[in-house]
Amino acid sequence: MNIFVIFLILVISFLVYKKIKSKKPTNLKLNKFKNKLQSTQTNIERIFLREEEKTFSNPSINIYIGFYDNEENINRKSNIHRARLSKFKKSKLNGEMIFQDDKQRIYKFNKGKKVYL
Repeated sequence: MNIFVIFLILVISFLVYKKIKSKKPTNLKLNKFKNKLQSTQTNIERIFLREEEKTFSNPSINIYIGFYDNEENINRKSNIHRARLSKFKKSKLNGEMIFQDDKQRIYKFNKGKKVYL
């Protein structure tokens, strides 16, 4: 009986040893890719991309360009505004709805009258 128990322990330890040794070497590029997908910064970037897509697809959403926006944000917001003007012929910027006519002229309504910008 003692021989059987010793043999069983040896077999189990051999199987555990083989299992540990049989692991494939890790792929560094794959690990880097997984870590990037799971990082907080990537999740934040995805949220901003979804917000930009939502803003781009609806011209009634206000785009606010403030004094303290940096140049990159101003460029991004103005590009979204121009794209919405060309696609929908209207876009809301800083609380004012701005329109574009067939001749590519930009105007807004002020007290019921067209005011070209």
